[in-house]
Amino acid sequence: MHDAYEICPILEKLPLIIEAIACYNDNLLVGTRQGHLLVYTITPAPGRADTRFDVALDRSHKSFSKRPINQLAVVPEYHILISLSDGLISVHDLTVYAQITSIPKTKGATLFAIDLQVCPYVQYTLRMCVAVKRKLQLFYWKNRDFHELQPDLSVPDIPKCMEWCQDSLALGFKREFFLVMVDTGDLKELFPTGKMMEPTITRLDNDRLALGRDNMTIFIDAEGDPTQTYAPTWTDMPVSMVQHSPYIIAVLPKCVEIRTIEPKLLIQNVELPKPRFICCGGGQVYVASVNYIWRLASTPITTQIKQLLTSKEYELALHLANMTEESSSDKNRRIQHIRNLFAFDLFSQHRFQESLKIFAELGTDPSHVIGLYPNLLPQEYRNELEYPDRVPELEGIDLENGFLSLIEYLTHQRNELSKDMSKDMVSSAIVEGTATITSKKQLSQIIDTSLLKCYIHTNDALVAPLLRLKDNSCHIEETERVLKKHQKYSELIILYEKKGLHRKALDLLLRQSQKVNSPLKGHDRTVDYLQRLGADHLHIIFDFAEWVLKQCPVDGLKIFTEDMSEVESLPREEVVNYLERTAKNLVIPYLEHIITVWKDAKTDFHNHLANAYKEQICDLMSEYLNSLPEGEAPAKSGSEPGDLGELRKKLLAFLETSSHYTPERLLAHFPLDSFFEERALLLGKLGRHEQALALYVHVIGDNQAAVAYCQRNYDPNKEDYKDVFLHLLKLHLCPPDLRSLGVTAGALGAAAATQPDDGLQLALDLVEGHANQIDTAKALQLLPMHTKVEEVLIFLETVLEEKAGRKRSSQVLKSLLYAEHLQVQEQRIHYQKTKFVITEEKVCCVCKKRISNSAFARYPNGVIVHYFCCKDPQHCPVD
Repeated sequence: MHDAYEICPILEKLPLIIEAIACYNDNLLVGTRQGHLLVYTITPAPGRADTRFDVALDRSHKSFSKRPINQLAVVPEYHILISLSDGLISVHDLTVYAQITSIPKTKGATLFAIDLQVCPYVQYTLRMCVAVKRKLQLFYWKNRDFHELQPDLSVPDIPKCMEWCQDSLALGFKREFFLVMVDTGDLKELFPTGKMMEPTITRLDNDRLALGRDNMTIFIDAEGDPTQTYAPTWTDMPVSMVQHSPYIIAVLPKCVEIRTIEPKLLIQNVELPKPRFICCGGGQVYVASVNYIWRLASTPITTQIKQLLTSKEYELALHLANMTEESSSDKNRRIQHIRNLFAFDLFSQHRFQESLKIFAELGTDPSHVIGLYPNLLPQEYRNELEYPDRVPELEGIDLENGFLSLIEYLTHQRNELSKDMSKDMVSSAIVEGTATITSKKQLSQIIDTSLLKCYIHTNDALVAPLLRLKDNSCHIEETERVLKKHQKYSELIILYEKKGLHRKALDLLLRQSQKVNSPLKGHDRTVDYLQRLGADHLHIIFDFAEWVLKQCPVDGLKIFTEDMSEVESLPREEVVNYLERTAKNLVIPYLEHIITVWKDAKTDFHNHLANAYKEQICDLMSEYLNSLPEGEAPAKSGSEPGDLGELRKKLLAFLETSSHYTPERLLAHFPLDSFFEERALLLGKLGRHEQALALYVHVIGDNQAAVAYCQRNYDPNKEDYKDVFLHLLKLHLCPPDLRSLGVTAGALGAAAATQPDDGLQLALDLVEGHANQIDTAKALQLLPMHTKVEEVLIFLETVLEEKAGRKRSSQVLKSLLYAEHLQVQEQRIHYQKTKFVITEEKVCCVCKKRISNSAFARYPNGVIVHYFCCKDPQHCPVD
């Protein structure tokens, strides 16, 4: 509690009985039971403006009324006084107090209520409701008189009190409160009045009403709905009540009580002898009994604020600070100071969310807010910060709740900082004069590091997402220390990666991979990390990939073959050289991947893969031959057992399908005493078909492979490829000298066993099976003279049938083309029959200019336009 008002006596032991009071500006009007109207001027006494007043009786109207004056209302805006006396409403001039008018219709009135509204076009609108028994009479003021606003409204009882609220009227009856909609006359029952025989209704600001129910006050809006979640409770039943912002003042049977609505506080309690009436006008508050009148003189706001700050009533102090009449800068400084104290006090009460919200609104330096929590800032920096009082020590559930609220605050501050990092920060301190941080970069580092520490204490699953953010500004050394302390090695790897400390990250992964209970045990995280580094860190990849390649070659190879843009961009020549030095057995899988999966067409890679196949086949072949029992012949080429056979098939398939290697270079590296199938494929790639076929027929002894070779390479449209079957025919009939093919003496001996027994029969089978792919004349010239006609009969019949079929097809095509030609000629003649004449007067139907010698177009309906004007040939412009 504090002294918001000082009670100052105005009138004492008045010989008349007071029935009603009203005030405006410095004037106090008193209506008495004897019908007298007393008008006083109340002015501050010189030198004691806040505690003593000079009281002067300006007027005493003894003949104002013959009956008691029951109610007074002053309307300074219209300069009138409205009174209720002898059951009649009268209006008097506020200067000379002469009667302007009375309303005969209101005879028998017991109560009235006025409503003054500001309108857009008229300065003010005055409405009045008068209670006459169980009727409500509605009037409006115009041309110095009251006129009926609408027909009377019926109510269920005689109102004891009444107040306007927008277009509604709140009525207090003997037992219940009701709300009347003025436009429709609808009644809405609110709630009982309680034990009070005389209910009270007070009009508040913001279109609210305060309804008294016993010793409680209930706040409603114009719809009758409650506006507060709680009801202030008085120490006794209020007799009457007014609002004098920020306070609500109630007259109780033995005292005057002053409270606030928001927050709900008892401010002051002043004992007075039997107070009954209270009025507020022009910023002044008067309280009266039947013979006494007191003025509630407001204590200076600055004095009240000091008292409130001492008692930590910051919300009320803020309300008063907004009412001070001082310069804008001084007012803002005062409000800032109070709000900082309020936010700190809320924090001390462990109301973290409310506290941090105020700090955010004030733009308080986030480092000062973070300093309220233990172990978030470096101790030497935290010792330099100043606070209004001793910072509370947080632990247990309070500390966790505080961290949760701080996370929300820091996230908001982080988003605000990230909007423009180039500008310096302008922030305030909790205690004025304490240094603040102006660098956004430094502040961002403090915020992110503190946020990470909060996550570790509340929800460590959020640490990794924070570290992965592109704009993460965590302090490296401090974050490293915290993560190591809590054994957050996975998160530490993310920190190193985002800060570009790749060697530290990979060293940590290597150490953790060897620990049995570590979540980073094994090589998977290392492989994943190396895959994301990219070509700029190739030397680091090579340094740390070696141990993975040795421990698990299959997974290690994924470092260079994973389907990721960073992996695909690695320089492949350097990777191949690295694998040659480190893991030679992975060269072939790597080359296979880049050629078959990544479709790399570089000649060097294709040459390298073929040579790698050849070298590995040579090594396996040597082992295979040494493992054979004495006297057992080796398997046929391509059908060797195990890895040797599979690798041989791969080499043959590669040489056959790839078109990006250099056959000349590869041919020079293949030995002459083996790899005959491979040499045949290479010779075929060079267009040396006769030599390739000679190897198939006379060295390998596989006539079917030779025929398959011809089928693959035959192309009637290419000069070097249209006679491959003829070359094979020639080889059957005229075996070549194998020495001319470079076949070694050892291979010649093996070749002798594979020579065909009957070359003529193979030749005849060839021409019969492929008659359409062999030049007939050249084939007949190659066949021996002693060849019988019956032996080539099928060949000749096939050729003749093919020639005859081709002739018939040509004849049919010729006839079809001729028929089509006749149709075109017929159409031409049809269209040429139509003629039209372009004269000098002929104009374009679109632009209305003469056609003259310009290019033109004619539509089927005869319309002629310039060719330029023919925008759509399918649509005539004048249809």
